[in-house]
Amino acid sequence: MSAPSTYVLIPGAGGLAWYWHRLVAELRSRGRDALAVDLPAGDDAAGLAEYVDAVVTAVGDRTGLIVVAQSMGGISAPMVCERVPVELLVLLNAMVPAPGETPGDWWGNTGHAAAWAAQAARDSRPLDDSTMFENFFHDVPADVRSAAIERGDPPQSGTPFVRPWPLAKWPDVPTRFLQGRDDRFFPIEFQRRVVAERLGIGVDGCPAGTWSR
Repeated sequence: MSAPSTYVLIPGAGGLAWYWHRLVAELRSRGRDALAVDLPAGDDAAGLAEYVDAVVTAVGDRTGLIVVAQSMGGISAPMVCERVPVELLVLLNAMVPAPGETPGDWWGNTGHAAAWAAQAARDSRPLDDSTMFENFFHDVPADVRSAAIERGDPPQSGTPFVRPWPLAKWPDVPTRFLQGRDDRFFPIEFQRRVVAERLGIGVDGCPAGTWSR
């Protein structure tokens, strides 16, 4: 009998495992092993390699891995696949890197700013710093919003954004891409284009925003 699958959940910017707490509870209620990983996002000495080290250390000797990565987690998740045996990689509202590209250059290379602004215009929403929290948490339950506000904005070092993505190609691991159709920050049509160009696969839409679980 094969070992049961373990869901390894990699957060986005800020690196908080807490962002996955509702999904962890749901998976465990269904008898699944779920592991959400805290990343050293506030450490200016930590780059993508250190993020990957944190995930690999947390995984330990677990097998049957299904890696799920959200937002910025999409940059380090493929690197994890080069270090541990992964059965499936699931990208959720994620950034898809290109070989040699720095995560800081990803925004301009993909045309994110224009896509984000166009989506805001279609929604008749203002696009300024005062609306950032609402962009991310607009469809999240009130109790989760309150908990997020109480935690505050987690620190995110700029170090991982200045070093080139080190892989020469995407890992040889089955990959699926899930995208919230209501995501205001990464509009779904923008993601369809980027994912098709960089991975050559389709995007499965789901009724959720950036942080919905």
